[in-house]
Amino acid sequence: MTIDMLKGQVQVYTGDGKGKTTAAVGLSVRVLGAGGSVFFAQFIKARQSSEFAALESFGGRFCLRRFGRGFVRGAPSKEDIDAARAGLHHTREAMLCRCYDIVVLDEINGAVSAGLILPEEIIQLIKDRPDNVELVLTGRGAHADIVAAADLVTELKEIKHYYHKGVMARKGIEY
Repeated sequence: MTIDMLKGQVQVYTGDGKGKTTAAVGLSVRVLGAGGSVFFAQFIKARQSSEFAALESFGGRFCLRRFGRGFVRGAPSKEDIDAARAGLHHTREAMLCRCYDIVVLDEINGAVSAGLILPEEIIQLIKDRPDNVELVLTGRGAHADIVAAADLVTELKEIKHYYHKGVMARKGIEY
């Protein structure tokens, strides 16, 4: 840990709007710019995204791990559950080692909604968080208990999206 954080907080970025992961990436850039370190765990997502190429240029101060096999539709498979559980285990270790100023669990709310991880497990992770670690949880449909346990909750709401006009995801903009 290299930045002076008296007391880390728990942040949740949720809602149906675009920008939850982008908000977590922006916070990561700010922490890295201040000389800090980031552990960024992606749940569910399996696709490479362009912003991480820039973040990985920070070397050892930025650690990205992917624990997803793609978005879950319907009942989750054993492989999906195993991947999410492994991700939660590794993320807990990263948080408890006190090697990182912030720990991001990207799409963890979706993993909870899909039944890959129990909300109680995330609540326990929040309770176990060392005081000087910022914990960031992203994804649609944040569970009410997770919202209640957080210090900051931001809901991104879709008002209008060009996807509805047939504009598909674009490299450098959406991924």
